Amino acid sequence: MAQEPGPQAQRHSTQPALLDSLAPAPAPALPAGATDDLPVAEVLLESAVPHLDRPFDYVVPIDLADKIVPGCRVKLKFSGREMTGYVIRRKQEPATTARLSLITKLVTALPVLAEDILDLAHQVAERGAGVTADVLRAAIPPRAARVEKDYAGLTAPSPVLESESPGPRTAALALKSYGEHSWTQQILQRVRVCLEAEGDAVVVVPDQRDVESLMEVLTAELGSGMAVQLTAEMGPSSRYRSFLQLRFGQARVVVGTRSAIFAPVARLRLLVIFEDAESTHAEPRAPYHHVREVALLRTVQTGAELVMLSTSRSLEVQRLVERGWLTETAPTREERRAAAPRMIATADSYQQEREPAFRQARLPAAAYKAAREGLQHGPVLVQVARSGFIPAVLCERCRARQQCPQCHGPLSLPAHHGQSLTLKCRWCGLHHRNHRCAECGSTTFRAGTRGADRTAQELGRAFPNTPVVSSTSDHPIDQVGEEPALVVSTPGVEPVARTGYAAALLLDGDTQLSREGLDVPRQVLARWFRASTLVCRHQDDGGTVVITADAEELTSALIRWDPVSYARRELYNRLELGLPPAQRMLSLTGDPAEAEAFLAQVQLPQGRSWIGPSVLEDGRHRYLLFFGYAEASSVVTEIRRIRRTHSAAPPGAARSGRGLRIAMDDVLSLQF
Repeated sequence: MAQEPGPQAQRHSTQPALLDSLAPAPAPALPAGATDDLPVAEVLLESAVPHLDRPFDYVVPIDLADKIVPGCRVKLKFSGREMTGYVIRRKQEPATTARLSLITKLVTALPVLAEDILDLAHQVAERGAGVTADVLRAAIPPRAARVEKDYAGLTAPSPVLESESPGPRTAALALKSYGEHSWTQQILQRVRVCLEAEGDAVVVVPDQRDVESLMEVLTAELGSGMAVQLTAEMGPSSRYRSFLQLRFGQARVVVGTRSAIFAPVARLRLLVIFEDAESTHAEPRAPYHHVREVALLRTVQTGAELVMLSTSRSLEVQRLVERGWLTETAPTREERRAAAPRMIATADSYQQEREPAFRQARLPAAAYKAAREGLQHGPVLVQVARSGFIPAVLCERCRARQQCPQCHGPLSLPAHHGQSLTLKCRWCGLHHRNHRCAECGSTTFRAGTRGADRTAQELGRAFPNTPVVSSTSDHPIDQVGEEPALVVSTPGVEPVARTGYAAALLLDGDTQLSREGLDVPRQVLARWFRASTLVCRHQDDGGTVVITADAEELTSALIRWDPVSYARRELYNRLELGLPPAQRMLSLTGDPAEAEAFLAQVQLPQGRSWIGPSVLEDGRHRYLLFFGYAEASSVVTEIRRIRRTHSAAPPGAARSGRGLRIAMDDVLSLQF
């Protein structure tokens, strides 16, 4: 009779079964048609859904095995829908036991997504509580298939990262837009040094006109083919060709607007951001990243030299200077005075004594004199607040702004007002004859702010036989010649004078400053500085800039040609008040019920609370959250967690948060 096994034998017999239960499940069988060599591809879907912001495993079909490479774009099925994505890498084993699907189609075999750009996009998305695919949408231009045939079979160079020996990081000022001290010459000199060191350079400027100005200088000095431009204005084919030239190492310098910060150069040694305070550097789509913030991440990632160059100074850059992260390289007071034109503020005590009635005159005597003398040497720039003919109507007696009695829209003075005594509503179009002021009953009115067209007409009468050119955002003029002319322009679209302006008149300063918003004063000052750099003649040669505004702190900074001191004072004021950029800020905007449901889920750091809601014109609610830089990581992680949780909710469940606008450090949200 067989003996039953003892306890020890029973232990040994159950051990293999126990080990089998603890062993990982076998990898799923790959579907038919899969390649044998590295059959699994990790794919990042091109989806803005937060919970899909991670790689998914797909099977590489045997007929595409040689073409599917890291960085290429493919099509595949996801939850029954066809989607596109980027291949991150190939591997032998999947990371899941679920049944895998085949990649259905190859969109492009070119590795358009570089490894370092993918890593940068991840960092940008994490910093802005966004999704990586949204960042890549800005980083990689739309495909132009006909361009790709010239790059078939080429190998893209691997990125060279030099973060172990980081380059210098500086904050610099450009005193001129012309000559040896101009911003274009400063960038040219730095690009030359970069190329001599066998490095690549990325230069990001605010708009297409700046791109063309810099490209003209670089091409003349470095030759054609060394530098390419990368802007949306180029058109799809040209833009994609420039992108591929950079990706495959055929060009070493890129000059572009916002998206050029992601240019896929292989050996980045120089990164230049010009005029970082310009609003065009902010991405208008989620995750609303700013070129300046992406540049900071990329210079840490690559070890490249970073130059924040501007004609003024943003508070964000000044904060980095104060913390020692950027090195100040601003010109000395003597250098600034030697390069600056003569600066005149009509609101100072000296000018008031000479011209007591300057407040009632839109073109004070000092401005008229500067224009007359400047026209003897070349064109004169006249900056005005707004475009159009007469944007506003004020009561002649009480200075109240006139509104339409029907819709409460702004009234305007039509050309026939002198004969018909009629005002016209700019909203509903109704004409109001013999209109009376609602405040005092007066029937006489005046133009509150004359637009560019009206100013051009008035200057034409004051300076007969002198050409008058008008440049506005609706009808911008890119360039004017050397001949004497009055160039009337709204801020930001000043034409480039071939040899510079002889003088500049900065009118309507108080009107520009009357706009609502936390950043309005520094934006206006930045516009004044940029316009002043367009004057090529310094004060010893008769160059003059006249500013008409009462804001003494701003006009004093302009007269001293000292944007750094103003930025420092304003930064410490923000520090005392706990406002950006001294602190970080998150803004959340959306439908009231959806916003409140989302906020109820957020676990904030101790001592922090939401400010709001403020009701916008369209009925949406906006909430603000201010927090320190040390708390930023935890706050952003919490916001991303909630967004992923809600986006992954099953059908039929409440999915709050999808219609919300969530932005980090968006100072445009601070409108009062």
